[in-house]
Amino acid sequence: MSLFHLVLGLVVLQRLAELVLAARNTRRLRAQGAVEVGGGHYPLIVALHAAWIAALALRVPADAPGSWPLLGLFLVLQFARVWIIASLGPYWTTRIITLPGMPLVHRGPYRWLRHPNYVVVALEIAVLPLAFGAVWIAAAFSALNAALLWHRIRVENAALAGR
Repeated sequence: MSLFHLVLGLVVLQRLAELVLAARNTRRLRAQGAVEVGGGHYPLIVALHAAWIAALALRVPADAPGSWPLLGLFLVLQFARVWIIASLGPYWTTRIITLPGMPLVHRGPYRWLRHPNYVVVALEIAVLPLAFGAVWIAAAFSALNAALLWHRIRVENAALAGR
């Protein structure tokens, strides 16, 4: 197995585990009276991430040499991702789910940034392809992600404004 396949396989497993956790948290939050906001763009988010993984799998040669500094940065981003998920705990989902009356989380990276998860995701989308020389994948998906996040952050900020 090549380094690229190992890294991509780990990313896929991580994302699948996160989807399971997000679905469980979403069900529990909805049972407590939480509502989803901006669900119409969610399929585009899923499609973007699935297409990013597919583009990597289909366009990066298995024997592409990895850049150790960029792979190190990607690993740091994975620790940041775990910190973000742990900081939100039962409130972390992949959707915009809000539970009226609950205070916003201000621990972990949320002490300094309003949307640290989006910063990490934006960096991941660029760094992983660059680590294997796929500049066009990094550029194209970074641009698409920026457009989606521009919309999503506006929707999320509006949903959280009352809290």
